[in-house]
Amino acid sequence: MLPLRPLQRYQLLTDFGIAAVFGLLAVAVELAGSRSGALIGADVGAANGVGAVLVAVALTAAVAMRRLQPAIALILAWVGAVLQMAFGRQPSPTDLAIFAVLYTTAAYGTRRVFWVGFASAIAGAVVVPVYLIGRGLTEPLTASDWFAAGALLLASGFALMLAWVSGALVRTATRAAANSRAQRAAEAETIAEQQRVRIARDMHDVVAHSLAVVIAQADGARYVAAADPQATAAALSTISSTARAALSDVRLLLTQLRHSQAEGPQPTLADIDTLFARMRAAGLDVAVEVDPTPPGEPPAAIQLAVYRILQEALTNALRHGGDPRVRVHLGWWPDRVELSVRNARATASAPVAATAGHGLIGMRERAQLVGGRLSAEPEYGEFVVRAALPIGRPA
Repeated sequence: MLPLRPLQRYQLLTDFGIAAVFGLLAVAVELAGSRSGALIGADVGAANGVGAVLVAVALTAAVAMRRLQPAIALILAWVGAVLQMAFGRQPSPTDLAIFAVLYTTAAYGTRRVFWVGFASAIAGAVVVPVYLIGRGLTEPLTASDWFAAGALLLASGFALMLAWVSGALVRTATRAAANSRAQRAAEAETIAEQQRVRIARDMHDVVAHSLAVVIAQADGARYVAAADPQATAAALSTISSTARAALSDVRLLLTQLRHSQAEGPQPTLADIDTLFARMRAAGLDVAVEVDPTPPGEPPAAIQLAVYRILQEALTNALRHGGDPRVRVHLGWWPDRVELSVRNARATASAPVAATAGHGLIGMRERAQLVGGRLSAEPEYGEFVVRAALPIGRPA
C-alpha cells in the first residue's frame, strides 16, 4: 500500500472541500454533455449517463488525493481519461483535474512519481490528437487533418507540460528552502558548540588558576600561622582578591552562557603583570624576560591567547612543579610572538598528570585558534611549554 503524505488538518479539509465542489460541478457538466449528445452518433441514454458519472467520480477522486498521495491521484486521472475515451466523450472542463494532478505529481510526488508524471504528460500530449482526430476515421488523413493533429499535439503538450513544469519549479523551490533551513540550523548548532567550548575553556582557565592560587596561599598560611602572623594576613588578602577576581570572571561567563551575549572584557597584555604578581604571591619565583618587546599593539586575540597560555602554564607549575622557580620568556617579533615557560618537575610522573587534564588541551586550542602551535613536554628535568603565535606585521 502506498504511504500517504503527512498533511495538516486544514490541508485535508481544504482538499476534500475543493474535491466535493469540483465533483458536483463535474457531474453536472458531464451529464449536460451527455444530454446534448456532444459526439456525433453517440447514443444519449443510460450508457452515456453512466459514463458521465464514472468519469466525474474518477477525476473527483483524483482531485481529492492529489496532495495526499500523488501516485494514486495520477492513476485515478488516467482511469478517468480512459473512461472518457471508452465512452466516446468529448473533452470537457472536468479535464482540468488532469492538470492539477500533473502539477502535484511534480511538486509533491516521490522521485519515481515525479518522472512518471513527466512521462504521462508526454503520453497525454500524444493521446489527445490521436483520439480526437482518429475517432470515427473512415478515410485517409488529409493535409488539413495532419495539420490539425500537429496543432493539437503542440497545444496539448504545451498545456500538460506547463502544469508539470510548474510543479517541478515548486518542488525545486521547496527543497531549496528546506536545504537552506537545514544549513542555518547546522550553522547555529556549530556556533553554539563553539560558544560552549569557548566558555568551558575560559571557565577552566579561571577556576583552575584561581583555585590553585587559593590552595597554595591557604597551605602556606597554615604552615606559618604560628611563626609569622603577618604572612597569614598577606595570604588571606591574596586569597580574598583572587577569589573576588575569579567570582567576577565566573559571573561574566555565566551571563554569556545564559543570555548568549557577546564576549565581555578579556585580559590583555596590561593584565600579565598582575598575573605574575598573583603567582609570586602564591609562592612561585617567576623570572620574566621580554626580548624583544612588542613592536606595536598586538591583536586582541593574540593578547588573550598569550595571557591564557601563561596563566595555565604557571598554574600547572604551581600545582605540579618541584621547584618554585619558573622562567618565562616572551619574544615579540614583527610577525610572531614566541613564549616559553620552564619549571622543574616534582616527580617523573608529574608531566603525565598534567598532560592528562584539560589545561594542556585548552592551551593547544588557544594556540590553534589564532593559527599558532604549542608544545608541552619534559626536557632535561624540566617541564617546558613553548608556543609560537603569528601576529602579522604592524600597520
